[in-house]
Amino acid sequence: MLPSNTIFQIFLIFQLCLGVIGNSSLLMLYVYMFLFRPHFKKLKDAVYMHLTIVNLSTIMFTLIKDIMFSFRVPNFLNDISCKAVLFSFRVSRGLSICTTSVLSTFQVITITPSNSKRAWLKPRLSRWIFYSLLCSWLINLLIYGNMLDLIIAKSNFTHIGHGYSHGYCQNKKSGNYDSGSLFSLIITHDLFYVAVMMYASLYVVIFLYRHRKIAQHLHSKSLSSQSSPEHKATHSILSLVSCFVLTYWLNNSITLYGFYTREKNPRLETIDTILTTSYPTICPFLLMKNNKVILQFASSFPVLRMTCFHCSLNG
Repeated sequence: MLPSNTIFQIFLIFQLCLGVIGNSSLLMLYVYMFLFRPHFKKLKDAVYMHLTIVNLSTIMFTLIKDIMFSFRVPNFLNDISCKAVLFSFRVSRGLSICTTSVLSTFQVITITPSNSKRAWLKPRLSRWIFYSLLCSWLINLLIYGNMLDLIIAKSNFTHIGHGYSHGYCQNKKSGNYDSGSLFSLIITHDLFYVAVMMYASLYVVIFLYRHRKIAQHLHSKSLSSQSSPEHKATHSILSLVSCFVLTYWLNNSITLYGFYTREKNPRLETIDTILTTSYPTICPFLLMKNNKVILQFASSFPVLRMTCFHCSLNG
């Protein structure tokens, strides 16, 4: 039987490969669609593309250093690289939260009836999304810019004391006021966007339930059971939000425990990493599931392969 450390190493490597392949493939498909099929392009696809980029960044900046740490590679990160890697990871993760929140709010506005109070936002959706993502970038850069002075590289693999400690990096002074204040600010920022996300998702669920009841009343059961493109997109975003909220609460519970406990557990840090990168890893496959253009493009690969095979035989 394999030791637990080896199992964790295999799982981290598998998660890195799966996450990079999934997000890179989805990103290339979006680039293909934007360049060669612009008539299929929708506003939400630009947001999906942004989410894919930040999720890929989150995976890269988290899993590579943790895989190196699991193999006990010495001095993989120094003070400067610790600051750079953690800053990039935290900004990417913060942007992932913000972008998912923007997507859930976007869907609320999209399905809102024309006689609703929110209907005036529909013609301004593109501008609203642009400014929302721009503000998300500025807010995350400002918040995590304060982290740069607090993070240093570990002098050894063991660390005892309150405060941040993960892999090769830790905060300068365990339990100091600055790191505690920054941690509280990060939690407040995340909880705000998660609250918006959950409120928007609850609104969408109630709206879909009422719409389905009305459709069953007005039409036959066979017609009402058919899923419209709007409903498929809504279900896709609800799946994203559900996946994010579940992994977020599990991840934050472990992070809080690790922050305030004195003796750091490497296995708990590995579980924290797995939960942190679970949403970015699963996300591209949830997005591919209900995207008509991507499914058509993916289904064309076997035909293209057979065509090339026949051409090579005839040639």
